[in-house]
Amino acid sequence: MEHTTLSWLGQHIYIGLDVHKLSWVVAIVTEACSFKIFTQPPTPIVLVEYLKRHFPGATYHAVYEAGYCGFWICEELRRLGVDCIVINPADVPTTDKEQKQKNNRVDARKLARALRNGDLVALYVPDREALEHRTLVRSRHSFVAKQTRTKNQIKSLVAQFGILLPEEIVARHWSARYVAWLERLQLTTPQGTAALKLLLEELAHQRTTILRLNRQIRALARTERYGRRVGCLTSISGISTLVAMILLTELVAITRFKDLDHLASFVGLIPGEASSGEERTMTEITERKNPYLRWVLTEAAWVAVRYDESLALAFNTLCRRMPKNRAIVRIARKLLNRVRFVLRTEQPCVVLLPAAA
Repeated sequence: MEHTTLSWLGQHIYIGLDVHKLSWVVAIVTEACSFKIFTQPPTPIVLVEYLKRHFPGATYHAVYEAGYCGFWICEELRRLGVDCIVINPADVPTTDKEQKQKNNRVDARKLARALRNGDLVALYVPDREALEHRTLVRSRHSFVAKQTRTKNQIKSLVAQFGILLPEEIVARHWSARYVAWLERLQLTTPQGTAALKLLLEELAHQRTTILRLNRQIRALARTERYGRRVGCLTSISGISTLVAMILLTELVAITRFKDLDHLASFVGLIPGEASSGEERTMTEITERKNPYLRWVLTEAAWVAVRYDESLALAFNTLCRRMPKNRAIVRIARKLLNRVRFVLRTEQPCVVLLPAAA
């Protein structure tokens, strides 16, 4: 019996992946119809071998939603010859029926269908080195949040039993003297004292960890990849070395943003909109954002208005017609504009002030 090998040369195959820790649900559609939905082990090579066996010669396109697994699946599929993208889960077109009857097979099928229809916008996938550098910088933010939580637990415990702080350290919370006073503090029972000591030990560990992270981030900021850009960014009022490293590891490549509006949209420094027909309604600042970047730029803006004359003037002018918390958002956008300019030109920021009358 003669065996015929089918060739899919010149045709495109679209794969939607609903990825999970123990398995992947795979939906495959061709240019003209849906083909198959199945479950496989969570390994890229298994998928690629299946595609080459059933669709030899075709061009493969795959998509999955950003989540806990990061970008390693995308990197591995690309290495194996599959054109893979990662998308924001909120951007997947869906029907009311799919929302009412949501499951893994439905999710994988609508991903494959949307990919074939060209309805998806791919997320930017940084290189592995950039992702690991980002992890280091974000770890500091995580440990600072843990430290704040531990401090609040200690203050709550002390206040719970009506213990008053000595007058000489009231205004110097978390100074060395304040922590030493807490370490000497004895509650009524050994158990209460033990609870306080454990919290203080946790705080000491967190402080040590944050100190180590600070040193590693400063060392990273002096490397060839970041050194010049960090120097340029720190010429902007309100931008410290740490803030510069947050900006560089989150943005990765400023050239991926076509203009300031695109960059501001990514950060979340634009208003929302709820317009209909001839009526145009602008809402409060958008909920769609990079929360880490928007927070750090807003904090940097509060610092900048204290040292930069032009930003201080703009802030005071804005405060005449709106609350301070809304005015500072506009200052943060001005700061972002300076950041974009500095990163695009790789030149320090120079603010030209108007001549005095």
